[in-house]
Amino acid sequence: MKSFISKVGNFFKSLHNKWTSFTQKIPTPKFIQKIQNSERIQKISKWLNDYSLIEHIPLSLLMCFIMEWLSRHSFVEACGFVANHTGAYLYNSYLIFVCYSLCYLISRQTFMRMCISAVFVALGITNCIILLNRVTPFGFTDLYMIGDLFTMQNTNYFTSQQAALAVTAIVIYGLLMVRLFIKGKKLKPRFPYWAKLLFIAACFISVPFTTSTLQGQGVLSAYFGNLAQGYLDYGYLYGFSTSVFSRGMSEPNNYNQETISAIVDDTNMGDSTIDTEDMPNIVVILLESFYDVDEASFIETSEDPIPYFHDLEENYSSGYLTVPVVGAGTCNSEFEVLTGMSCQFFGPGEYPQKTILKKTDCESFAGDLRNLGYSSHVVHNNGGNFYSRANAFSMMGFDTFQSKEMLDITEYTPLGSWPTDDILTPATVEAMDTTPSPDFVYTITVEAHGDYPTYQVLDDPAVTVTCEGKTEEQTYSWEYYINQLHNVDEFIQSYIEALDARGEDTLVIMFGDHLPTMGLTEDEVATGDLFKTKYVTWNNFNMPKEDQDLTSYQLVAAYLNRLGIHEGTMTNYHQSKMASGVTAGTVDYMKDLEALQYDLLYGDRYAYGGVDKYPASDLEMGVSDVVIDRAYFFDGKLHIYGSNFTKWSKVYVNGEKVSTTYNSGQCLTIKASAVENGDTITVCQVGSSNTIFRESNAYTVINPNAMDEEIPESDDSNNENESGT
Repeated sequence: MKSFISKVGNFFKSLHNKWTSFTQKIPTPKFIQKIQNSERIQKISKWLNDYSLIEHIPLSLLMCFIMEWLSRHSFVEACGFVANHTGAYLYNSYLIFVCYSLCYLISRQTFMRMCISAVFVALGITNCIILLNRVTPFGFTDLYMIGDLFTMQNTNYFTSQQAALAVTAIVIYGLLMVRLFIKGKKLKPRFPYWAKLLFIAACFISVPFTTSTLQGQGVLSAYFGNLAQGYLDYGYLYGFSTSVFSRGMSEPNNYNQETISAIVDDTNMGDSTIDTEDMPNIVVILLESFYDVDEASFIETSEDPIPYFHDLEENYSSGYLTVPVVGAGTCNSEFEVLTGMSCQFFGPGEYPQKTILKKTDCESFAGDLRNLGYSSHVVHNNGGNFYSRANAFSMMGFDTFQSKEMLDITEYTPLGSWPTDDILTPATVEAMDTTPSPDFVYTITVEAHGDYPTYQVLDDPAVTVTCEGKTEEQTYSWEYYINQLHNVDEFIQSYIEALDARGEDTLVIMFGDHLPTMGLTEDEVATGDLFKTKYVTWNNFNMPKEDQDLTSYQLVAAYLNRLGIHEGTMTNYHQSKMASGVTAGTVDYMKDLEALQYDLLYGDRYAYGGVDKYPASDLEMGVSDVVIDRAYFFDGKLHIYGSNFTKWSKVYVNGEKVSTTYNSGQCLTIKASAVENGDTITVCQVGSSNTIFRESNAYTVINPNAMDEEIPESDDSNNENESGT
């Protein structure tokens, strides 16, 4: 054993000597030598090291300013933050100062200081880049999406050039830090090590007390309704820190079995009274970034951009909807609408679908309606893994989920950023036709999603726009957005007409998830509240028109109550509170809601008698099989024919993914050299992080040497028709 340890020690000692020899051979640039040999520089360096505690104060202020400058993409706006939110700026600088205290842990303080500074600069650069592509700033939950980030190379979000630049910068900085660590001077301790540890501990212990005090004085906020605005008002570092340390729900003071049992008993609405033969389909539609621009006094349009929406508003039940977010954070409005729970009780900027629903199942209206025989479906023209939706919808008890990977999407918005919403109509009808009625369907649109260009994109817009008091760039943004709304309005009409044509009783509830990212202010919206959107309904069974304003966590429960459906804990709670006239958002409403929500997500589930009443479902991605019918070799390629192929279909040869070309919904091609005689191929619908959502039948390849074999005329003709779609 001693011999082995000695050999290991000698090995590492040898590596150290070789590395030291190598670094000593690296020539030091002349300007660096001049700086190092400068007597004046040496005196300044000695003073800074001797009085580093004083040095850390301006360094922290500077580092905070740099982070804000990067995050806001503007030197002027960073200065505005310092001037208008001085308390928040000083607090963020104080957090950096506390982190710099870690320098006293080692004798190479300059090295440690550079490492800490690199972390803050990296956070600022990361947020800077992310905010060039979306409106939501970088938070801790984004770390869960690192896998998705690497699958997004060569896209508008993350190009291969950016990836190469990032890796190069990290490597260069890492080499410089290694060199600094080896050649940097060790400082002689001026204070005992225990005194340094005591100082560091005092710095970190002071943070929660300082934070709590400033939150109580209103300098900081413990909850961000608008995550992006929260970062702007309270500082990037504070915003990011809250996303790290303030997640989940804290146990309420009144949480115990007696309290939960009393809440459940007091809000019990009794059995559902709806006749099983009269149960309608219930369709909930999330309208991405939907805003009724008629309510913006500064906007004038050549015609009503959303006439069908206004017709529904006039003839069917509608109202304003209070949502938990502004400008971004779609999945939090989604979470409230589908579960009846409030995001107010979670940490700032937290997405419950990416935190607690990663760990536990969750009661939702899909699970509640299953008790009455409903099937439940989700239809969405974006990625199945985005916002961890595939996992979240399983945890919520949905039966099927048709994400973009399952849809043969061919039409995109003028910028090519998002699919148009028309694909959702046949996808929804298909989902409903695969199961006996009734159905609960949740449809998510994306066509009106930002970012909105500040230059002219539409040469001949259907709706022309003028904006009083706005710049030309802002007017172009509004013009683009409003014309996308116009397209969404046409989609809504065709969608409802398709549902009506099925001949089944159907209730449709559609809502705006949040206002668009257009810099709207409270005095520019009719309600004076940036957290209010609109919802409208439609039905074909003469439900009376009754307008009322609701919150997103009340929306579905309110309409289930009108149908005589009282299934589920949250459903009963909201229906009972609304029936007794208690206003959402008040202490009386939210106190018991918090306790009940904690019990269902984090507690002992006293409301269910301690059992798992709503287990996660075995979510099926898509509703139609992906099928390989035949395959032919031609022109150096294997042409694979079948059905339900999409742009996200990938061919697997003996279980290994190969490069695949999408030709149409019925034809894919791969290189002939990728297969051999007797190989088995399958077609898989693949999401981000190489998630296989659905797999076709296995098909055995025969006669791969027949490279000149001509495709039969009927098949060739079919291919031409498909390629032209």
